[in-house]
Amino acid sequence: MNEPDTTGQLVGRSVARREDPRLLTGRGRFVDDIALPGMLHAQFVRSTVAHGEITSIDLTAVRDVPGVVAAFTADDLELTDITAQLGRPLTEFVPTAMPVLARDRVRYVGEPVAIVVAKDAYAAEDGLEAAKVSYAALPPVTSEEAALAPGAPLLHEEAARNTLVDVSLFATDGIDAIFDAAACVVHVASRTGRQNALPLETRGVVAHWDDREEQLVLQTCTQVPHQVRTVASRCLRLDERAVRVVVPDMGGGFGQKCVVGREEIAAAAAALRLRRPVKWIEDRKDALSASFLAREQHYDVRAAFDAEGRILGLDADVVCDMGAYSCYPFTAGIEPLMASAEMPGVYQVPAYRVRGRAVATNKAPTAPYRGVSRPQYVMVVERLFERAARELGLDAVEIRRRNVITDFPYTGVNNITYDPGSYLESLNLCERLVKDEGWYEKRSAAAAEGRHIGIGYACFSERTGYGSAAFAQRKMRVVPGFDISEVKMDTSGAVTVTTGTMSHGQSHETTMAQIVADELRLDMAKVKLHQGDTERITYGWGTFASRSITVGGSAVRLAAAKLGEKLRRIAAARWEVGPQDVEIARGGVRRRDGTTLTYEELADIAYLQAHLLPKDIEPGLSATATFDVFNDGTFSNATHGVVVELHEGTGQVEILRYVCVEDCGVAINPQVVEGQCRGGIAQGIAGALFEQVTYDAMGEPSATSFMDYKVPTAHEIPDVLIHHLETPCAFTETGAKGAGEGGTIGAPAAVLNAVNDALRPTGVELDHTPITPETVHRALNLELSS
Repeated sequence: MNEPDTTGQLVGRSVARREDPRLLTGRGRFVDDIALPGMLHAQFVRSTVAHGEITSIDLTAVRDVPGVVAAFTADDLELTDITAQLGRPLTEFVPTAMPVLARDRVRYVGEPVAIVVAKDAYAAEDGLEAAKVSYAALPPVTSEEAALAPGAPLLHEEAARNTLVDVSLFATDGIDAIFDAAACVVHVASRTGRQNALPLETRGVVAHWDDREEQLVLQTCTQVPHQVRTVASRCLRLDERAVRVVVPDMGGGFGQKCVVGREEIAAAAAALRLRRPVKWIEDRKDALSASFLAREQHYDVRAAFDAEGRILGLDADVVCDMGAYSCYPFTAGIEPLMASAEMPGVYQVPAYRVRGRAVATNKAPTAPYRGVSRPQYVMVVERLFERAARELGLDAVEIRRRNVITDFPYTGVNNITYDPGSYLESLNLCERLVKDEGWYEKRSAAAAEGRHIGIGYACFSERTGYGSAAFAQRKMRVVPGFDISEVKMDTSGAVTVTTGTMSHGQSHETTMAQIVADELRLDMAKVKLHQGDTERITYGWGTFASRSITVGGSAVRLAAAKLGEKLRRIAAARWEVGPQDVEIARGGVRRRDGTTLTYEELADIAYLQAHLLPKDIEPGLSATATFDVFNDGTFSNATHGVVVELHEGTGQVEILRYVCVEDCGVAINPQVVEGQCRGGIAQGIAGALFEQVTYDAMGEPSATSFMDYKVPTAHEIPDVLIHHLETPCAFTETGAKGAGEGGTIGAPAAVLNAVNDALRPTGVELDHTPITPETVHRALNLELSS
């Protein structure tokens, strides 16, 4: 096949993904593809009760199962606990230790109690059947209401009322008087279902001891390899130098893999103890029931408006069901703190009060999932605007126009400064695109035929490029933020670049190469990216919060620019002219008279003829740069428009049209951005209409397969019209803003608003997700019966 043109200006072009030939022809290398000599296989004995004291663990019969090599409990491995911390007083945050293997108590069905290691995966599964674990059952806490009820059983004795986080970040003086005097006060009480991020590749690890390097090597699918290294070294009481984490190709993460899991550490401990490689691959049942989950939140929010529809105040109470433990490093504060800090979003809210709480329940722990609370609070705020528009007799888009931020930079009531965006422009364009396709007329015609078509919008921003300063505001003890990149050129003129971010499907091998190739004016084929190896990468915080291009890409560009400067200095010295008299040209450095030294020639001087270098230029061609964001980050923004039809007989919600107008600043690769939008929208639709992890009264998960956990297929996901606006960011090195989470953030609100628009004749309004066919069917039958 013909090679794509990778010369000329690359940033801003939809260059073909460099990863695709390898991944699409089966030449990718994922954790489960790894096979090492003498490798053993691990599985976990897991709790069968949601809440209970462990009275005994008997693994005697397990060790007699053919093929089983070893079985370990927490007492056997003697590992330290995983404890995530916030620097907040105990009145605001209660730290809870998460043992790698449960010792005295279990707090959710599926919690790992022991590890079985065998010659193959089948023998390991047989070993699980022979384990005998006895429990003294305790009453389970299976909901936020039960957790907060007086006298409720405590998951952690130190956490009164099962409350892990209770923070009131903002409370504008006089807000009660503002509500009392308002022309219109609207209220939304909303619940969102618990979800699983569902990466195509489940979690897994291959761990082995390298005698030559005296290192424990973990090959694992994680978004945060350096954090896994830190936790593994501390749990195993090893020097951090003695742990290496390597990430092969990864089949998705979506946030579920940006925290440190217990199973990876236990498998590593077994490999260290046995001095043999140990592989653990999570099966889908465990992934659905015992892996990190997300999203289960309850919002009780009021908004005050004047008679013209301008918002006067927002008063919110947010409760997030975080499961049994805090995740590392973000803690149980990840969801309530995100919601509390950013809820005003794209609107000019002059007064704000919020209380955010995280409660512990007997469910698998919560980790970040694409969007992190923003799909939920955006949905609630957008419902408030819809409700206020109805109460005041205003058009639902017009009331948004009167309230979106238009003057930038804008410092909100939440003390966040928003950089320039296209909030009003995206709203207007999205509405126009929907109107131009004739959907308003189709809605009217359908109503005359007794059909139910609705149109809904969601206008929102996505805060991206969180730097150290932004994370420090949460009072995290482990403060992510910066990124480090090294760019090296070899004697052939080819370049390798490192990044502390970690791709799990976002095309880093392509987009980072575009940035470097433009900066050094190289053919993109000459650039190779290295990521996900704690030995090769100085340090990195990994990939989450849409930080890869905003932070990681900025570090890459700065490092490439530094290398370019050194190349210019070498060329200038060789020609005995000033650096200002030379410039980077295609494939080399050019003098004003047109004379050129190729990169190969300059590399020969730097490496093979170092005697020709001036004393103030060191041999070699490498440069390292760091980048951090010291303000409040940058804000991508978008408006989503959705058209749905509700079917009377089944209650099915059919999405007829989906329009997305997005602005992520400079799009390094527009095709990649569109892929992020479409994938995010699919996950947002899944949360709006389909997916929910449910539990019975005893805390047993009732959706442990795809027969019960409803996942949309390609049939349910519509084609998406995407229109790009571009407001470059002033403080990232490329002008880019993040693009990873916006699709997921906007979809639930837009779909819910469209459904409610279609339900207008019934008088029923829905504020919870997922929106089930049963709920829609009941609402439509209410209209028919009346």
